[in-house]
Amino acid sequence: MRAIGFIIALTIAASCKAATPQTRFAWNEVDYTWKTPADKENALKDKIFVPANNLPLGLARWKNKLFVTVPRWKNGVASSLNYVDVDGAQDQLLKPYPSLEANLIPDSAKELPSNSSIISVFRVDVDACDRLWVMDTGLADILGSPNQIAGPSIAIFDLNTDQLIHRYFLKVDVLKEDTFFANIVVDVNKDKCEDGFAYIPDLGGYGVVVYSLKQDDAWRINHHYFHFDPLAGSYNVSGVVFHWTDGVFGLALSEPRDNGYRTMFFHAFSSTKEFCVSTELLQNYKHINKDEAFHDFKLLGDRGANTQASASAYDPNTHVLFYTQMDSEGVIWVLSDKLPRFMIGGLNPNETNIMIFSTDAFRAVSGTTCEPSQAVPEIDL
Repeated sequence: MRAIGFIIALTIAASCKAATPQTRFAWNEVDYTWKTPADKENALKDKIFVPANNLPLGLARWKNKLFVTVPRWKNGVASSLNYVDVDGAQDQLLKPYPSLEANLIPDSAKELPSNSSIISVFRVDVDACDRLWVMDTGLADILGSPNQIAGPSIAIFDLNTDQLIHRYFLKVDVLKEDTFFANIVVDVNKDKCEDGFAYIPDLGGYGVVVYSLKQDDAWRINHHYFHFDPLAGSYNVSGVVFHWTDGVFGLALSEPRDNGYRTMFFHAFSSTKEFCVSTELLQNYKHINKDEAFHDFKLLGDRGANTQASASAYDPNTHVLFYTQMDSEGVIWVLSDKLPRFMIGGLNPNETNIMIFSTDAFRAVSGTTCEPSQAVPEIDL
């Protein structure tokens, strides 16, 4: 396979003193758009909505919509899938997507109320065909009394009509006892919308699930590189000490190569190493020699101490791999939410706890060692 040149940049790194991102949104606590004040009061009374337990995590942009996910970490999450207007107020209400009815589900529910219902979402992805791909874990009250309302599923929405166009429930043979899906990355060409693939990291079961829309089927890939690094699982964030064993989480796709396939960059959450593999292997994994394929996964290098990261996104214009979330227009989005403190205890509602920043990729690397005009190393895949 031909060599690919690239450079890696952290959102904030000593070697890349990038431009200061712009504050776009900020909240002490998030709230939602309700049909009537009475609906909100009833939700509060019944503890279907507990404001202190609603903490955003994932971001994805489509036109003037910035999707904001709120996983059901704790009880009382009113809506897991939402959006805000990109040009709206900094502290605007979250708008449930596709509707409040699709999201407002009791934590004690035993099944999906409808095929369009959303339980708990960590990350989503917008593809080139104006579709929103949602990885729904189906799990409510994760840190409290976990309730698996429905099996993990992929829900695909047409963003032009806000209608669900397909839902696929992952089969038992791609799941493990400790499976946990918190990310999804979509691989599709605009002229072949029906032939899309989704790559879903299993951070708890240490694998990657590949889903083919055309085949409407999924298969699992296991590899040593999907595991966490035992030397990188201890954290101290603003005095909060904790230990995580999260495996593969961050996935990012390069532009297509000459053969039409991309490079998938990946890393475990609790690790400082970056790896890559061709999507040709991922898409054809069921038909290849698994022992030979093992060596097609490549180690790219180590980012250095204290550089653990969840999200990652590759920018084809600067050829930089950013450790945050990015949209198709080259805008970098960064969410800060005091997650460790929230998980262990709670947040002070009188403080700003959730902030979303943005900057564009060129501005982020301009004048730094990450600037694309600099010579970059080539990695032979």
